Formats: sequence, C-alpha cells, structure tokens
Amino acid sequence: MSASTTGLTLNSRSRPLREAVEVLSSMRFAIALLTVICIASVIGTVVTQREPSANYVNQFGPFWAALFERIGLYNVYSAWWFLLILAFLVISTSLCIARNAPKILVDLRSFKEQVRANALKAFPHRGEGELAETREAALQRVTGLLGGRGWRYKLDLREARPGQPGGVMVAARQGAVNKLGYLAAHGAIVLICIGGLFDGDLIVQAQMALGGKQAYRGDGALSTVPPEHVLSPSNPTYRGSLFVGEGQRSGVAVLNLADGIVLQPLPFEIELKKFVVDYYETGMPKLFSSQVLIRDRETGEVREETIRVNHPAESHGIAIYQSSFEDGGSRLKFKAWPLKGGPAFEVEGAVGGRTQLSESGSGEKLGLEFTGLRTINVENVARPGAGEGTAVDVRKVDLVDSVQRHLGSGAQAPTERTLRNIGPSFSYKLRDAAGQAREFNNYMLPVELDGQRVFLAGMRDNPNESFRYLRIPVDAEGSVGDWMRLQNALRDPARRQAAAARYVERATPDERPEMREALRASALRTLGIFAGAERIDPPGSTAPAGPPPAGLMAISAFLERNVPETERERTSEVLLRILNGSLLELLQQAREADGLKPLALDETLQGFMSQSLIALSDVAFFPAPLLLTLQNFEQVQASVFQVTRAPGKTLVYLGCALLILGVFAMLYIRERRLWVWLEDAGEGRTRLATALSSTRQTLDTDREFEQLRTALLAGPRTEERPA
Repeated sequence: MSASTTGLTLNSRSRPLREAVEVLSSMRFAIALLTVICIASVIGTVVTQREPSANYVNQFGPFWAALFERIGLYNVYSAWWFLLILAFLVISTSLCIARNAPKILVDLRSFKEQVRANALKAFPHRGEGELAETREAALQRVTGLLGGRGWRYKLDLREARPGQPGGVMVAARQGAVNKLGYLAAHGAIVLICIGGLFDGDLIVQAQMALGGKQAYRGDGALSTVPPEHVLSPSNPTYRGSLFVGEGQRSGVAVLNLADGIVLQPLPFEIELKKFVVDYYETGMPKLFSSQVLIRDRETGEVREETIRVNHPAESHGIAIYQSSFEDGGSRLKFKAWPLKGGPAFEVEGAVGGRTQLSESGSGEKLGLEFTGLRTINVENVARPGAGEGTAVDVRKVDLVDSVQRHLGSGAQAPTERTLRNIGPSFSYKLRDAAGQAREFNNYMLPVELDGQRVFLAGMRDNPNESFRYLRIPVDAEGSVGDWMRLQNALRDPARRQAAAARYVERATPDERPEMREALRASALRTLGIFAGAERIDPPGSTAPAGPPPAGLMAISAFLERNVPETERERTSEVLLRILNGSLLELLQQAREADGLKPLALDETLQGFMSQSLIALSDVAFFPAPLLLTLQNFEQVQASVFQVTRAPGKTLVYLGCALLILGVFAMLYIRERRLWVWLEDAGEGRTRLATALSSTRQTLDTDREFEQLRTALLAGPRTEERPA
C-alpha cells in the first residue's frame, strides 16, 4: 500500500466544496505550503528581523522599505500571512493523515494470505523445489525458520478444488513499521506547527485584540506605561526581555512587537546581585553570568541562582535565560570643550539619561543623550604595511577597518597584528532643535598611532555607517588643552594679527627689513584662509552657500584660483611653512595669555604641531559644536534576560522526536512480504514455492531472498527447480 497524492473525496453535492476539500487535503497542496514556508524562512534569515525603521530605509530606500514593512518582511515569523500558512499546513496535513491512516491501519493487519499459488510465479524474486518430507514436517520447519528470523506470519489452509490443488499458504511480513513512519512524519509536522503557533505571537495578538490592549510606542519608565499596554499575568505563552541593573530588581518583561511594545508582568521579581564577565584577549566576551535573587510575589520566597549562557533558571514554568549584558546606568563625568569658542565646562550624567545644553554664540538648545560606556576596547593598532615603506595617511583613522583587514580569504598574505586594550570609550548623541541627532563615540585615554599620542573622537550620521575619527594631539599634560587653545585663538582676528607679527619678527632676517610687511600680509592672509575668515570657494563652484571653506581645502582652493599650475608645488611649500610658523606663534601666544610657559622647540613640539595642523583642518568636517572628554566614571553593569513561557515546546520536542523516527522508518526500514506455498507431491514428498516482494528493490533484497530460498529448500529434498 502506498500513500496517495490525491485529496480526500467528500460525499457532497456541492462541487466547489468537494474540490476545495480535495485540494486542501492533497499532498501536492501540503508540499506547496512547505515550499512557501521554506522561502519565507530564507527571507527571514537574510533580512535582519525587528531592526529600527531607519536601518531599513538606509538599506532598501524609502519605497522598498515601506513596501517590505507593509507585507511583514521585517517580522516574518509573526506576520499574519506566515501564521495563516502554518494554520493551512496544519489543516492540510491533518486531512492527509485522516485520509491515509485508515488504509495504513488496515494494511498493517493484512498479511495478504489469499494470494493464489500460481501468482507467485509472477514475482521477480521466486523459487520452487520438492522436499523429501511430509507437508506437516515442512510446514513446521518453515514456520520455525521464519519465526526465528523475526518474521510475523499467518497460515491459510486450502482444500483441494477442481483446478486448484490443496495445500497451505504461509504469508509472512517484516518491516511494517515503514508504514507507521508515514503517520509519524506527518503527525510531527502537525505537532511542530501547532507548537509554533501556540508559542508565537498569535496568542499575544489574540489577547490584545480580545482584551482591548494596544502596543506602546512611547518611552520613559516602565511604571509610567498605561494599563492598556500591559498584558494579563495569566498569559499562557510569551517571550520577552527583562533588563536588570546591578543592585536593582524588576518583575516586568518587555515584549517587542512589530508596531511597538507591550509589558508582561511576571509572577516573580529578579534582583541582580552581581554581574561577572570575562574577556578573550581580542576583547570579545568569553563568559558572562549573573548572580541573582528570584523573589516569588505570592509567597515571598527568595532563592539564589546563577544564570549563565545555556544554563537557564526556571520559576513558575518560566525559563530565564542569560541573553546579553548592557550598561546599567553608569555615572559619567565629562569636560565639554566648545569648538566655536568659549571656556570649557563640566557635565555630569548617567548612561541612558539626557540633559540640555546651550550652544555658545547662537544660544541654540541641544539635547545631549548619554547612550553607552565600554570599558574595554581591544583594537588592532598595527600600522598597515609597516616595514614595507608604504605611506600612511595620518588623517585617516578607522579602527574597525584595521580589525576587519584580517577577516578575509585564507589565501591573503599575513599582515602584522598588534592587539591592545586602548581603554574605555563612551558614546553619546547630540540632538538639535529639529530633532535630528548625530552619534559620537570618543575614547577616554590617548592612543598612540603612527608615533603620535592622540585622542580619538568619532562621529557618524546613522547607525549603518562606521565611525569617522578625528585625531586630536595630546599636549604635555595629557589633555586636549593646548589644541583647544590653538583652535580658539585661530578664530580670534586680533590674535591672528599678533601671531602673524610675531612670526614675521622671528622669520625675517635683520638685513632684510623690507620683507617684513609682505611676509606679515602673507602670514595674516594664510591664517585667515585656513581659519575660514576669508571665503575662497573652489574653482567651478556656483553661488556661495553656507560657511566659507576652511583648513587645507581652503588653502588648496586659493592655490588653484591664484597660482599657475607650474608654480603651485613651490608656492604650497612656502604657504605651509608660513602656516606652521604662524600656528606655532599663535599657540605660544595663547599659552602666555593663560599664564603658561612657552613650549620648548623640539621634536615633540614639531610632531604636536604637525598633527594639530591636520586636526584643525579636519575639525571643519566634524559637525559638532562641542567636544566631550571623559574625566571619570563609575560603572554599573546590567543583565538582559530572556524570559520565556513556552508550553508549546513540549509539542515541538515530541514532534521533532516523531519526525526523526518517521524519517528513519521510511528511509531505512524496508517492508517485505514473503509467501511460501506447500502442497503434497505424493509418496511423502512436498512441493514448495516461494516469492518475496519489497517496497524498495536493493542489493540487500536480492541477498536476503537468496538466503531465505536456500534455507527454505535446505531440508530433505529430491529435486530443486530454479526459477
């Protein structure tokens, strides 16, 4: 008996109903549903699920991002159409089982002992011969042989009739479990789909629809969320996240939905006593665990647990997994350096908090949001191509790129790898009055790159970009104080004039006093162009818009507009020499104004000034009104737990076990049927005929039948006739 691919035939006068039931219960329809589910699962794997909407807009564009969101590709496994396909698959597979199960059960009880003796000659595997023993003795020997080899058999004693000799038909079978494999595999699909539907968002969505609940899109403390966004504590199934900081406790999980969040009260509270994390030498977390107290709300019972990755705790049928870890509100102390002039000031805050600042000059209000603290940053600080004479662009800093340089083909030539912990980093956002925000990531300690100690200040416009870092040289006190003095002095016209005069005084020979005025004018204009005080637009630019260009790009634009191409290289060297000298005098002047000693003219100062020149040029592309440097912090860790109530997992586990057994039974167990016909041949002899059928014809089947035929005809015999 083989499973039919056609559907269930309904005894109804309605033709559309009969056809609908036939299609729904057919194997071809179930296979089509499985194919669609596989395609949807591929989409759910390729497209990152439940990301912020801005990420999808940046990746796919506004039109496709909106279209994909409408059809649910960002939350495939909870999309209505995916759940509907699962439901139809359950119905279709159940109907397939209902259609074929009675036939299979009937076939399991049938030995087909009514096969005619002459029909055995039509089988591919057949044999016959005469035995020198009575029929009773042959029957006893044959049944003993089959029983000893695990064959189940049934006897059919037939009386002699006209045209039909009398005898005994022994019908045996083996491997009947093969038929049960079909039922087990299809039943497994039903159980897994029901378990998936039960443990998915379907129950939560149904509770929200029937209970008048809505998704919450706001922010703030969980205690301030209105009741219409809070699910019932008796919710039978859910999967949510629980955020708990060190020394804090929480008993409300957050369930992320496609259009917001809902809150799920738990029958217990979790208090985080201590969070422990260990790192690999690469800076990746090696092991993290949470020492917690689980406090029962009803009884007040408290028990201590240690939750580690893949070692969850359980309470009230709810599994508590260690999902990840975050900052729990570390307290931070900053020094803010205005980049458009003004004195530095101190700012304090905590990760996850926010404050408001006023931009110096314009008075515009800025929102400052503290988003993260990372105390360990292991980066590859090896110089690319070191020892090979390759040039390094000292304006380019991309630590992520330097790490990813080692992630590629195994055929790539090995490069130098120098991993070092470069200390804590912190991230924050500056949000303008229009609500537009930029994200910043700065390092607390100086980093030595290309022989120069610098502070790294990173910026990006959206989360899909890598941070672009500004290198700010470190002064003798290990801070950015001297560079900020130089940057503020460069914006002051009076200080630029004084610095140009001092530079001329030092650079002009006593015997050439006539050069002083021309050199002073050149130094003053070079400082003005570099500071952006004089608009020099690049050749070919249209009407001026925005602030005038500054830095080295403005110097380059000036050369392109005013110097012939053949003279530009020599002129640029002269201008850079004048600029370096004028900036040095500007720095010395700024230090004197603050009551500090002038810097000694040595190689250290030369390196500082070279890096300062590049940083002053690049700060024009650093769209922030101020720079934050971290002075001190008090770290507070937090654990992110996943709390799961999944009663459907039992069905899924049972379905997986049945699926394994069913597939194994269908693929590796062969159903075989054997018939042995015994009839009297006279004079105490017996004629034996045998045949074998199998669901799959293999070499094992041929070998097995040869062994059986040899054993059956191995008794006393006078003649054997091959098939």
